Amino acid sequence: MQRIPILVIHGGAGVPDQLSAEADRLVRNGLRNALEEGFRILRAGGSALDAVETAVRIMEDDPVFNAGIGGALTSKGHVEHDAAIMDGATRMAGAVTGTRRIRNPITLARRVMDASPHVFLSGSGAEDFAQRIGVSLVDPEIFITPQRVEALRRVQAGLLRHALNEQDLHGTVGAVALDMYGHLAAATSTGGYTNKWPGRVGDSPLIGAGTYASDQSVAVSCTGKGEYFMRCVTAHRVSALVELRGMGIEDAAAAALAEVAALGGRGGLIAIDRAGRHAMPFNGRGMYRAFAHWDGAIEILVH
Repeated sequence: MQRIPILVIHGGAGVPDQLSAEADRLVRNGLRNALEEGFRILRAGGSALDAVETAVRIMEDDPVFNAGIGGALTSKGHVEHDAAIMDGATRMAGAVTGTRRIRNPITLARRVMDASPHVFLSGSGAEDFAQRIGVSLVDPEIFITPQRVEALRRVQAGLLRHALNEQDLHGTVGAVALDMYGHLAAATSTGGYTNKWPGRVGDSPLIGAGTYASDQSVAVSCTGKGEYFMRCVTAHRVSALVELRGMGIEDAAAAALAEVAALGGRGGLIAIDRAGRHAMPFNGRGMYRAFAHWDGAIEILVH
């Protein structure tokens, strides 16, 4: 029996009311572009896996988001990317971390899953693998934007945290999907957070922490301060609450995020269950998120 497909995406949790009207417009346009392209795949009978990869790749190419071009800068002033993708039908997964010369980390994560016996590659090893399979390396300078340079300057100048835009500090992009064949998939990509220690790994590329998908339960992509999501294994926690405790998707997502909050963590997540129900909780002042209806109508939410 065919299912009604659904695609949900996020552009990171933060403090949207601190953004200018123009910045808000750019984020919304970026979400719309990613959602339209990803959902076009689902409506044409394509896979959830292709849809989430496409949506995330488009956001990686948009400098308004903290992923790919426009990723947050480390304390040494360069970009290190993390990304992961997971196929709910097979529970195959691919992930990369610490890459500096890969244009689209989410696509390399997909190739790790499809073209290697591994799940997770890091740094120069991931880039060597990319070259081996024909993925060209790029100049790492293409990822650096004036906005991220200014954000690093402000953080390193020791400005009070409340004076900073939350998007200066961290952020992530992600997508979860259910296709018409009943398969789930999840994908997440990030530059981490501004002024992070070089070599730091967040939750986004960690299967079960920031990214998870299983056709038996849910697909999840998280955003926020990754250290807290790692400690709670948040993405898999949502799955376990749904599959093992029989909780509904909204209750499970809220409970998993409450565990993050109990440790002092802030952020949010998007999730879809195998029936197509979705949840988009966050515990801060806002999270950019969007989903597409079957008729093509798009909803973009912030608060």
